[in-house]
Amino acid sequence: MKRVKFYYDAEKLAFKQIVTKNSTKIGYAMLFLLASALFGFLCFFILSNTSFFETPKSKLQARELETMKLNYNLLNRKIALMEESLSAIEERDNNLYRVYFNSAAISNEERRAGLGGVNRYKDLEDFNNSDLIINSSKKVDEIMKALAIQSVSLDEVTKLAKQKAVLLKAIPAIQPVKNEELKHMASGFGYRSDPFTKIRKFHKGMDFSAKTGTPIYATGDGVVRKADGSLSGYGNHIEISHGYGYLTLYAHLSKYKVKAGQKVKRGDIIGYVGSTGRSEAPHLHYEVHKNGEVVNPLNFYYGSISAKEYVLISKLANQENQSLD
Repeated sequence: MKRVKFYYDAEKLAFKQIVTKNSTKIGYAMLFLLASALFGFLCFFILSNTSFFETPKSKLQARELETMKLNYNLLNRKIALMEESLSAIEERDNNLYRVYFNSAAISNEERRAGLGGVNRYKDLEDFNNSDLIINSSKKVDEIMKALAIQSVSLDEVTKLAKQKAVLLKAIPAIQPVKNEELKHMASGFGYRSDPFTKIRKFHKGMDFSAKTGTPIYATGDGVVRKADGSLSGYGNHIEISHGYGYLTLYAHLSKYKVKAGQKVKRGDIIGYVGSTGRSEAPHLHYEVHKNGEVVNPLNFYYGSISAKEYVLISKLANQENQSLD
């Protein structure tokens, strides 16, 4: 049974029944519905942001998102390690390899120059986290470009190394007569007394005194340019062109073991000591030419004698005695 409510009317001194208007009832109902809706929305918001009511699909998406974040961080770490390793290689390339082969270093601006032209990353725009994706793509492209430049540089260094090996073999680096077959160092490079005129004149090479028939060795790899007696005063002589501006001359030979146009290697026997031409006694007159100028052969014996022997020969060669030719 519906309860009836009353109120006391003090003016009329009587109890009257409370009658609720329909508009008030409607207002209460609307207020209740609004409060219920707000309460429901609040509950839904709270529950949707907790893992209590997650669906399997939302859980899978969350797991995939975490995996993508982890992979992105791992990718950036690998990129950083690649950049560090590449920088170390570039450092050795500029300050070791290229210095050794006397080649100009590659500037950091050239190695790290940007990739110009059209927008290469337009297809990666307008996505969630596009900035992160574009930034990573740029780093990878820069590393790939730097690797390409470094690869070309190493190819160049390899080529320089091969040329360097050929150059080192070509440089006159040993004595043309072995120490055990020498009588003594007769005369060195510089002004000496002429054995015939007794006038002091410039001696263009070194004289190695040895008995007739002592083997003479090519001091570097090269090609025999001449093996004849065409130069006045030198008698039987040999000229070897070593390339790179180097030429050696061996004079007063008793006989040859090579001929013009023949390739020889350092240490090959090319002839034998004699006393042909303008010579006072059996010996080898040896000259080294660099770019058309005579140079002191004493500076090129690092490949066959010890430091002690070099000091001794240097003292003997620098004495202003009489030459043998």
